Amino acid sequence: MTDIRITRDYRHSRAKVWRALTEPALIALWAMRPEGFAPIVGTRCRFVGTPQRGWRGFVECEVLEVKAPEILRYSWIGNEGDAPTYVRYTLEERAGGTRLVFEHTGFRGAGGFFLARLVLGPGWKKTFDTRLPRVLADLDEHGMLRQESSLRPQF
Repeated sequence: MTDIRITRDYRHSRAKVWRALTEPALIALWAMRPEGFAPIVGTRCRFVGTPQRGWRGFVECEVLEVKAPEILRYSWIGNEGDAPTYVRYTLEERAGGTRLVFEHTGFRGAGGFFLARLVLGPGWKKTFDTRLPRVLADLDEHGMLRQESSLRPQF
């Protein structure tokens, strides 16, 4: 089995990072466009992007665990008939900010290795190194997007 694990420290409060991870309008600024997402266990939703060769352009998810503002976990199905993989965000308060531990687990076989290491892994790294930090920088102390922000939804 191949897993993706990324740990990043941000100079923002845990409440602000949690809001960026769970508020649909903010998620759309750093990830895919959420449809029907709410941080409530049992919620079924989609994250919509741009279809590409080998991918239909959206993932189906079900929220499996929520412990605000600390843990968010959901299933992830990229294409019809695929076995689910699992995404988990864990937020830890640190001096001067928040540690985000991201895990995307459950990849199997050669196809899973390829997907995790060559497709999703690099994409997730870019997300947590560039896209999410831009959103966090444009949020005020209450986690609201500043009026002067030039950020627009990814999809």
